[in-house]
Amino acid sequence: MQILAGDIGGTNTRLALFDTTGARPEQAIIEASYPSPAHPTIESILKQFLDQHNLKQIERACFGLAGPVIDQVCETTNLPWLVSAQSVKQQFGFDQVWLLNDLEANAWGIDTLHESDIYSLNAGAMNASGNRSIISAGTGLGEAGLYWDGNQYQPFPSEGGHADFSANSSLEYALYESLAEQYGHVSWERLVSGPGIESIYAFLRQYRSATTPDWLQQQINQIGVAPAVSRAAIDKTDPIAAETMALFIELYGREASNHALKIMATGGVYLGGGIAPQIMPLLNEGQFMQAFLAKGRMQHIVTAMPVRVILNDKTALMGAANFAALQD
Repeated sequence: MQILAGDIGGTNTRLALFDTTGARPEQAIIEASYPSPAHPTIESILKQFLDQHNLKQIERACFGLAGPVIDQVCETTNLPWLVSAQSVKQQFGFDQVWLLNDLEANAWGIDTLHESDIYSLNAGAMNASGNRSIISAGTGLGEAGLYWDGNQYQPFPSEGGHADFSANSSLEYALYESLAEQYGHVSWERLVSGPGIESIYAFLRQYRSATTPDWLQQQINQIGVAPAVSRAAIDKTDPIAAETMALFIELYGREASNHALKIMATGGVYLGGGIAPQIMPLLNEGQFMQAFLAKGRMQHIVTAMPVRVILNDKTALMGAANFAALQD
């Protein structure tokens, strides 16, 4: 059985073809990546992929998309796309097509990971079991869960990253006011994401009356604000960059813990997305876990939760293929 899987984000769209006999897909036989904003629709990317590799017969296709999926239709959050499973099925003649929220696809991919694909930030309780949480900061902030039914995990989507941000200090409230003037509604995604790093850095420069050093501005021009600022924070070469990432990590840890408590993720919390693996030296300094554990009377609950960073950036792709393979 041939399965076409996709991980469709605001920055990149990854497609892969898997050949499976019903077991979990392990290795893609064809894989390609495309810049999402450079294409008007997902269909244009699919056509390019299929034509390029001369693919004619696809039995099953499953795509994880950054946005809410309702009745197998998704209006992507950070792209001007409206994706319909039925439309894709009809246009390309696939036998079956499914759409998943991208974090739901990540959740389906967790059981395909190997030990080397995961880094532990908190060991948690021995033999921890129960629901799991996954939260991923990247172009946006995705959240999902895995419900433990007593026999197996049942992934489910969430749009919790768009819930209201709550300030916890005078500095954070000033940041909130700055963002509220720009956007009106301030969600956690406005802060715990790549664009969130940019917003925090811009705010702190103004708040601290600081200018960007020429060398850092050159790096920003070359690779972008978030990568340049995070690198400067890791290298400890710029105080505003260091403060930016310290606040980002504090907020990431808080919201990860918020989500974990809301779904009682006693089986573990997973950090996905592209940012966490790139800032491991900062995550290892302890501020993330300090913020994660600061839950007052519920501290003993979150202390027992294993917290793990997903290092494999193909987890959502594997998850989409895994979902398709497991359908009757």
